[in-house]
Amino acid sequence: MPPTTPYAGKFSSCAPYSNNNNHPQPQSPYRNGSGPKPARENIYNGNYSAAENPYDIPQPHSAYRSASVSSVNAKEHHYSGGYGVSENPYSPPPPHSPRQHSTSCPGRAYRHTSGSSSSNGGGSSGSEQSCRNGSALTKARLHGHGITASYGEMCYHDNSLVSASLEALIQHLVPTVDYYPDRSYVFTFLLSSRLFLHPYELMTRVCHLCVEQQRSGDALLDKIRFREVAPKLVQLLTEWTETFPYDFRDERMMRCLKDMTHHVARGDEYSWRAMQQMTQRLIKRLSALGQYEEAVAALNAVAMERPASLKSKQASAQRSDVLSVCDDPFVLAQQLTHIELDRLSFIGPEEFIQTFAMKDPLENHKVPTPRLNSDLLFSAGLSSSSFQSPLGFFRKRKTSNLEAYVNWFNRLSYLVATEICMPVKKKHRARIIEFFIDVAQECFNIGNFNSLMAIITGMNMSPVARLKKTWNKVNTDKFEILEHQMDPSSNFSNYRTALRGATQRSETAHSSQEKIVIPFFSLLIKDIYFLNEGCANRLANGHINFEKLWELAKQVSEFLVWRQVVCPFDRDRRILQYLVTTPVFTEDELHLASYESEGPENNMEKDSRRSLRSSLLHRENRS
Repeated sequence: MPPTTPYAGKFSSCAPYSNNNNHPQPQSPYRNGSGPKPARENIYNGNYSAAENPYDIPQPHSAYRSASVSSVNAKEHHYSGGYGVSENPYSPPPPHSPRQHSTSCPGRAYRHTSGSSSSNGGGSSGSEQSCRNGSALTKARLHGHGITASYGEMCYHDNSLVSASLEALIQHLVPTVDYYPDRSYVFTFLLSSRLFLHPYELMTRVCHLCVEQQRSGDALLDKIRFREVAPKLVQLLTEWTETFPYDFRDERMMRCLKDMTHHVARGDEYSWRAMQQMTQRLIKRLSALGQYEEAVAALNAVAMERPASLKSKQASAQRSDVLSVCDDPFVLAQQLTHIELDRLSFIGPEEFIQTFAMKDPLENHKVPTPRLNSDLLFSAGLSSSSFQSPLGFFRKRKTSNLEAYVNWFNRLSYLVATEICMPVKKKHRARIIEFFIDVAQECFNIGNFNSLMAIITGMNMSPVARLKKTWNKVNTDKFEILEHQMDPSSNFSNYRTALRGATQRSETAHSSQEKIVIPFFSLLIKDIYFLNEGCANRLANGHINFEKLWELAKQVSEFLVWRQVVCPFDRDRRILQYLVTTPVFTEDELHLASYESEGPENNMEKDSRRSLRSSLLHRENRS
């Protein structure tokens, strides 16, 4: 019988639940069997002030994750449905039954009725039965160069799950006494199921099925059977709360979790203790998220203070510039990397998928249309007019970390442009341009492609690009090389080659610095969007297109590997504070500052300067 994933080795096997207070918790499905990352030294204490470094905040892999994730030897995994960590993360595992050692249950046409399996756990002994009509539904046929097989309402091709009904996929997630779903399947379905139903509805159905399938009519027998399955239910909920904690900002999810804790308490004391520990870690994680959001809001409030619209020598002399704060390009690139990794670490994997969620995903079998904010498309060169915005139950999403991160990209671009347009002297402007070119080069060397692209974007904004007298004093050789690396032609082929190189370096890294990979984030969003749009969610027979879900999970899991890296560089509070709070010019203010630096060259620019002066002066008087 086939496995459920075409790349099972990408996700590590989950540690079995053990009946002790120090039981190992399941690893995150994107950790590749590695042990926990060291906790960050600086922990945000909630007492934020504008003068303090706003980035001393707990990360998912620090105060929260390091307390709950342990390194697991795959050979100790006793669930027959699990896989060990393969040397090649994409090597296919040996075939096996999709539900080994499982008992008959109504609605599960792909389960064993006898509970038997081959001695090596590798496949079925012919006992796959239909619970609807008692006849075998297993079918196989040649399909191109591979074999397609159907087990009830689940279809496989070349030993990989490719489609199934929504009900069958939910059933496949539910653990039993002697079955636990493959870890890659758990991650993939929990990630993408929100395209079809709300996480609360999924959790309600999974918990209900897990309890109901143990009922036999005998109270004592029911208690014994639930005691046996409780550890695996706790294991599943632990994976859910640790990988998708933001789902539990929904009060209904927390109530459901509380109800299951009470139910488990009646059957198994050890599982009840594990549930309590899991809930405590979840609350700590959600508390850290709340503190992070408050810190970002405070930073944004400080940054909203407006600089002087019209430059003067006096105003320029009074305002600090980036060179007065940091004149070392490598140090500034390091601090930008701190900000990038801090903000990346709070982006939940589900935020990518929730962008595409629609109001009623089960109606009309339509492909969901994304609700992308125009800011998300700013740096990827996309037009917001290409997208529609349907009403959805994720209209008011519980998290906005993805949007906040893209806003940081835009802020950095405008900060670079502001720093260049602000100085009165041409020589000073040229020096700042050369400085940012060096910073961009260091970002490239580190693997920080997001800051690199933000700097290039800022330097290519029209108010900066028109400063021809300034650019004539700049050696642009390095800048042209960097622009070539991030050239958008051929779908950013040069950048994608560089990203693959950085990823390979990260996989074989011997130091923390070599592990850093920070992708050009808006392009990552664009890739996931087109992957979602390029394939239908449902096939003609009404099945969920699980091949598409595998690909979505693969892209998101790569991001999660990059997200968990701990920045190895020392923090400089003064530089960080400057980067995230220094006011930047708006687009109109940038144009006016540019005209003040180098006067208009034609009548159109002269008219534009007069209009901008009048408009900004009127705006300042009103404020």
